[in-house]
Amino acid sequence: MTTTTVENPVNEKDSAKPAAPRQVRRGENSRRTSVVSHGILIVASLIALFPVAWLVFLSLGPDKDDYLHPGGIWKKMTLDNYTFVLQETKFFDWLTSTMIVTLGTTLIGVVISATTGYAVSRMRFPGYKKFMWVLLVTQMFPVAVLMVPMYQILSEVQLIDNYLGLILVYCSTTVPYCAWLMKGYFDTIPFEIDEAGRVDGLSPFGTFARLILPLAKPGLAVAAFYSFLTAFGEVAFASTFMLSDTKYTFAVGLQTFVSEHDAQRNLMAATAVLIAIPVSAFFYFVQKNLVTGLTAGGTKG
Repeated sequence: MTTTTVENPVNEKDSAKPAAPRQVRRGENSRRTSVVSHGILIVASLIALFPVAWLVFLSLGPDKDDYLHPGGIWKKMTLDNYTFVLQETKFFDWLTSTMIVTLGTTLIGVVISATTGYAVSRMRFPGYKKFMWVLLVTQMFPVAVLMVPMYQILSEVQLIDNYLGLILVYCSTTVPYCAWLMKGYFDTIPFEIDEAGRVDGLSPFGTFARLILPLAKPGLAVAAFYSFLTAFGEVAFASTFMLSDTKYTFAVGLQTFVSEHDAQRNLMAATAVLIAIPVSAFFYFVQKNLVTGLTAGGTKG
């Protein structure tokens, strides 16, 4: 007796059917995205830090032509450039002048900008819209056009080679932009806060000083940072209106290392590294409010 085994035929269509693709889990996708984003941020950070690191590296070279052959700096690194700048130049006079001008510009500019921005944001006086546009128009004139009339005005009031004269000139540059910035930020603060202050018996100035300004710290930080950087790095006005070398700001003091036939780039690099310290310190104190102030000021207005 024989037995016959019957085999089930295999469907050729089923055997040729490709396997279903493996589904990517949500965790794997987010992990890949995180790795890519962190890689991009690392590369961007290295690109941003490279000029600073290169400047510090060049400042350690003892010769003025070391920037032409940077590889040789490794064998002869020294801090002599910093010693020379701190002891043989008028670095501390430049530091004093720079701090007086920048802090004066920041203080006066922020006060004027905050009061102007608040007045335009809350009060409806004749021509308040045109007033803000007039402030904007003042930013259209280049420095070369403003230099001569400003010099004549400062000369008539005897403010040439005077810290106050340079501070007022810088305020004329920073106040228009900062007023627009503060006006936009004050627009984001509810008007009901002003009404509540007046119900409690506060004057308009008391409402502004005690209620509004504490809420506007991010906007004030951005205005202060902009004013500080503008006064800190400006060269044209400072080199024209400040005649005494003891009253040079850092930006003008750097020019003393460059002459018609020579350039002491190693000393310039060391001075630039030292100059970056005050700016970094100021940025550290206002950094918490910078992002909030930069974003909130443009949400309304």
